[in-house]
Amino acid sequence: MEPKELLARTKEDQVKFISLQFSDVVGTVKSLDIPVEQLPSALEKGVWFDGSSVEGFARVQESDMHLRIDTDTYAVLPWTPAELRRARLFCDIYQPDGAPCAADPRGNLKRILAEIKKRGWTFNIGPEPEFFLFKPNGGKNIHPVPFDVGGYFDFSPYDDAVRVRTELMYVLNSMGLEVEVGHHEVARGQHEIDFRFADALHAADNVLTLKYTVKAIAAQHGLIASFMPKPIFGICGSGMHVHQSLFDEQGNNLFFLESDPSHLSPLAYGFIAGQLQHARALSAVVSPTVNSYKRLVPGFEAPVYIGWAQRNRSALIRIPLYTRGQDKSMRAELRCPDPSCNPYIAFAAMLAAALDGIDRQLTPPSPLNNVNIYELSKKERRQMGIFDLPGSLREALMELEQDEVIKGAIGKDIYEIFIRAKWEEWDEYRIQVMDWELEKYLETI
Repeated sequence: MEPKELLARTKEDQVKFISLQFSDVVGTVKSLDIPVEQLPSALEKGVWFDGSSVEGFARVQESDMHLRIDTDTYAVLPWTPAELRRARLFCDIYQPDGAPCAADPRGNLKRILAEIKKRGWTFNIGPEPEFFLFKPNGGKNIHPVPFDVGGYFDFSPYDDAVRVRTELMYVLNSMGLEVEVGHHEVARGQHEIDFRFADALHAADNVLTLKYTVKAIAAQHGLIASFMPKPIFGICGSGMHVHQSLFDEQGNNLFFLESDPSHLSPLAYGFIAGQLQHARALSAVVSPTVNSYKRLVPGFEAPVYIGWAQRNRSALIRIPLYTRGQDKSMRAELRCPDPSCNPYIAFAAMLAAALDGIDRQLTPPSPLNNVNIYELSKKERRQMGIFDLPGSLREALMELEQDEVIKGAIGKDIYEIFIRAKWEEWDEYRIQVMDWELEKYLETI
């Protein structure tokens, strides 16, 4: 969108303030608000801000950082009151000398996407973030109470949760996410809203937009929306399955090959093999919290074992079955990510793992089409060459430290910030005394 067109849109939408947004390394949305009257200057000159206040962006003596607006990301925030209406624009971060900020996750993703553009490729992403709607229950110590009693795909025309989800879909559509479907998920209070696939950069923007929009609309209904991977013991957690494909400049899906028994091209096989090869290190980035690994356990639909299949949802990577004439829909669904990840970093790492497989012409193992991996013993899995994802954040971080491909994809600066923050998270977690421990040991030892 040209600046003149953007200014006309803000006037037509009666916008009063502009929220200039960017992401820190762990995926928290940061924002600077400016009156709409300052937008022409911001478009021309950018906006300076104190980078030392954002973890990892700059040291105090090098604090000045520069925001440059991406005009294609304009969207009105529909929940803001008309008299104070706000719109948002995502921004990229630059240093005072004009160089891109190496710690900017969005800028880093743009860097790796520019590399595959030289090959004539576009990396398309269709994320499926799941979330819970909870009723508040207590003050600071929240014990989650699901907002409804529905199950997978349940329909209830008078269910309050349906009305909230419908409003969410309407709002997200108005913000340009092109919602395709919304439905109740397996657990009580759990929901999913899927939007149309897009190139990886816009898909990552859409994930952040969905998360803060869901939280804002839920709050207006007196609810708490949570994208926590495993908020309640004993029920399914929330994942973010990611559908991936590579297209060429003519709009052809490079994963599709008619003559192959599985309709997959050599490039697709390399893509799958690369992500399987790096799956254990990739886990640290796509499932990046202590809580993530309480979702990634057998028995709750989340993938735990490293393998691929077309007819097996227990595998890490699933290839949806091909329907004749639907060659553009050929894709690889990575099932281990969860919505606690920073999508810019996650998508960059996923692409790098896949490109490593493509460039090295790796071949994936045989598909696990007719095997329920959960029913196999550990010995049987080992005999079949099926290995596990890490069982904890600590284990995943140790894998990441050894994987130069994933580290290179997210960049030295982001990696150092990320690994430090995540080891701190692990250390904080491991010294806590949990309710489970008190119930287990307090009177028995």
